[in-house]
Amino acid sequence: MKRLAILGATGSIGTQTLQVVDAFPGRFDVVLLAGHSNWQLLLKQAEKYQPACVVVTEPAAFARFQQENTDPKLVVLSGMEGVLKALEQFPVDMMVGAMSGAAGIEPTLKALELGIDLALANKETLVSGGSLVRKAQQKSGAKIIPVDSEHSAIFQCIEPGSSCLNKILLTASGGPFRTWEKKALYQVTPQQALKHPNWSMGRKITIDSATLMNKGLEVIEANWLFDVDYDHIQVLVHPQSVIHSMVEYGDGSVLAHLGRADMRIPIQYALTWPERQGNPFPKLDFTQLAGLEFYAPDFEKFPALALAYAVGRTGKSAPAVLNGANEVAVAAFLQEQIGFMDIPALVQWVVEQHIPVEIESFAHLMELDRWARQKAQQFVQQHRQ
Repeated sequence: MKRLAILGATGSIGTQTLQVVDAFPGRFDVVLLAGHSNWQLLLKQAEKYQPACVVVTEPAAFARFQQENTDPKLVVLSGMEGVLKALEQFPVDMMVGAMSGAAGIEPTLKALELGIDLALANKETLVSGGSLVRKAQQKSGAKIIPVDSEHSAIFQCIEPGSSCLNKILLTASGGPFRTWEKKALYQVTPQQALKHPNWSMGRKITIDSATLMNKGLEVIEANWLFDVDYDHIQVLVHPQSVIHSMVEYGDGSVLAHLGRADMRIPIQYALTWPERQGNPFPKLDFTQLAGLEFYAPDFEKFPALALAYAVGRTGKSAPAVLNGANEVAVAAFLQEQIGFMDIPALVQWVVEQHIPVEIESFAHLMELDRWARQKAQQFVQQHRQ
């Protein structure tokens, strides 16, 4: 039985991970659940899965959870300190890293340092702290299995030991505004941007998908995960989201991973790897496919993607700054403080203020992240709608 820690248990990836656990009775033991503010759902999960420990990272939610919890055996901890302590105290085989944003970086590094295998759903970890992650992984030998549908697809298509890899083809749905004119994007509302055509995801990643920043972050993540340079990572807009990504080899062969737009599939693969198991989830019906389309991304209409490529090539601390600024920009847009097209403009402005340096430690990374967020807030104050 594989012992699991699920961080971000009440979010989209966390709840779907527990659906996978439900599909395999007796295969997984949920030892640790961590959530932020949704204490009601976390309490229901704790009652159902009987973990040894629950961590609530938001103080008010922690207080309410403690009030309502009736299990005297359950260890309840608070804050990020609680997450780190729980990882040290309760033995687990795999951590599902699904905390959103930069908050997921520290526990990911901790898990790797402890030699815990990682099912990684938090892309900010590699975007911001890729060099730190690589050092921790190399030191402990822990494995990283990607959960993102695109990176899971690439992971499954790359032939172990092959020296003939030519190109990664990273597919993107194109988001809800793929067919819109650029001038119309200046009037986009948060409600419109939150309606993704294919995937059900959290609010932040849904906005990132609408700007194509999410795909830019995935390009940087792919560079770290698969050690493929940026000239050999190509983004393809594929509106149907049936092909989740492809790998091209030097002999002209292209291996593609196809499946329904269902995050439980890559989550399950990460949890059961290197085995592949049957499940009760709906399967892809090729007779219902009207056709598969592919387009080059419009870098002018979606400048966030071009910016992410440029920042990835710059390397060092530039991606960490991009990530921190983008988190502030998305939050400001959702609060209707800035417009949709202000998101990439804000991020570019912050990146241009920064002189990239090598990231020396997690504390140094957090200093850079704070600087990026402060700069981003300056932009928000100057450009409030």
